Amino acid sequence: MPTKKTGFDILHSSKFNKSLAFTEEEREQLGLKGLLPYSMVSQNIQVIRVMNNIRNKDSDLEKYILLASLQDRNEKLFYRVVVEHIEEMMPIIYTPTVGQACKEFSHIFRRARGFYITPADKGKIREHLDNWPEKDIRVIVITDGQRILGLGDLGTNGMGISIGKLALYTACAGIHPDQCLPVMLDVGTNNQELLDDLLYIGYPRNRLEGDDYFELVEEFVMAVQEKYPKALIQFEDFLTPNAYALLNKYRNRVLCFNDDIQGTASVIVAGIYVSTRITKVQFSDLRIMFLGAGSSSTGIASLIVSALKDEGLTEEEAYAKLWLLDRKGLIVSSRDDLTEHKIPFAHENQQPLNLIDAIDSLKPHILIGTTGTPSMFTKEVIEHMTTINERPVIFALSNPTSKSECTAEQAYQWSNGTAIFASGSPFEKVVFNCKKYVPGQGNNAYVFPGIGLGAIMANVKTIPDELFLVAAQTLAQFVSEKSIQEGTLYPRLTEIRKLSLAIATAVAEKAYELDIARSDRPKDLKQFIEDYMYKTYY
Repeated sequence: MPTKKTGFDILHSSKFNKSLAFTEEEREQLGLKGLLPYSMVSQNIQVIRVMNNIRNKDSDLEKYILLASLQDRNEKLFYRVVVEHIEEMMPIIYTPTVGQACKEFSHIFRRARGFYITPADKGKIREHLDNWPEKDIRVIVITDGQRILGLGDLGTNGMGISIGKLALYTACAGIHPDQCLPVMLDVGTNNQELLDDLLYIGYPRNRLEGDDYFELVEEFVMAVQEKYPKALIQFEDFLTPNAYALLNKYRNRVLCFNDDIQGTASVIVAGIYVSTRITKVQFSDLRIMFLGAGSSSTGIASLIVSALKDEGLTEEEAYAKLWLLDRKGLIVSSRDDLTEHKIPFAHENQQPLNLIDAIDSLKPHILIGTTGTPSMFTKEVIEHMTTINERPVIFALSNPTSKSECTAEQAYQWSNGTAIFASGSPFEKVVFNCKKYVPGQGNNAYVFPGIGLGAIMANVKTIPDELFLVAAQTLAQFVSEKSIQEGTLYPRLTEIRKLSLAIATAVAEKAYELDIARSDRPKDLKQFIEDYMYKTYY
């Protein structure tokens, strides 16, 4: 074991602890005699014990707490459990359970994990980074907690998102956990319920805004460039105006991306590619409508423009294929209330129609929801989509499950089994008219870990749209004919490590092609990446 730690310290180090899996020889050499029970068990047996404990818990939140505790005391065992039982563990360590965990974060707080920044730290962020023990950070996930999933402003409780995302970077793509840093930009909260909560662990002020807010972010980003110059910064769950402001400010300056805007876009574009294998409608002929015009919708729409241009359309022709609606109706140029990120999608000579009228008038093949509001895709909406399409494609993407625009069962029933359905959070299989339907989950975990892995392996300068598009194309190619026959737009999560390796390889290849990689290209790029990937076995 590559450490000078001995005895008690090893048993209390999540990186080095193996608990009862320490051999007799290791117990002797490392000063563990007397500190462990007699029994020696393999990691295989430890996995069985953990899974038994998890399955005996009454709620998903209790399972989340158990797994968090395991991560704190035995890192390799935690990741082996997650990797080997990914379909069972993903909904616990990420959506939908992570949403409930974030709401309860201050109440279930056990042990600090990650790096916290408050306005009181202004001018000292670089100095405080020296307190972090690891010196080679490669991936940072930062949130300010203002728009956690569809749950709104959760303040510092949003740290659960940064922790969860980085757990997926390791589990799904093998990025070493000691090279991952979750960050909470705790600039306060406007959620009065949290401010009144005696147990709230965050900065107890209303949110920092304006220049002071952006100056604090700038100080952090620049401190990272000095302390961790090879680190990728992932912005996560920022309110739409700030999300776009930060992405536009930094995307061409430092290695960064916004998962809600760009990661979501990549996974949904992949699903759209796959849907054409079922509907037989050419990708370049698609008409796509969005309900919701925030960062997720406009991010998806922007990458679709790139994909359509890749198919040979002009930019003007590509934008003409996309229609967005917000709370006031269709995004049209005659409206004087459009924010900057909506303007490129405003259509000329159209009225701000409601959703039903827009469907009837524009006849979209695909309907995408990112509203954060449940039940927006009503029976009437699905029926109208079914009337104009033999196989309507429905993406109900809002998270968590309680916020979904419609359920999988509703989509299949209301379309008489013709809908091709995907969601942001997982839904169970549905049997309708004696036929089994397997709803796909447009989970960002399909792409962001592989994109991050490819980016750090090639040591890229920035992450342009071309890398997200090649990730989408790679993901689409992974979907089997069996999945297609079941109406599923995404592969099984059990394939996630192979998929992440394929995406990482494709992303790195594209980076070398675009001349944005700072590392020399290895002879066998795929093998080079695979050799790096974190192993979960002792």
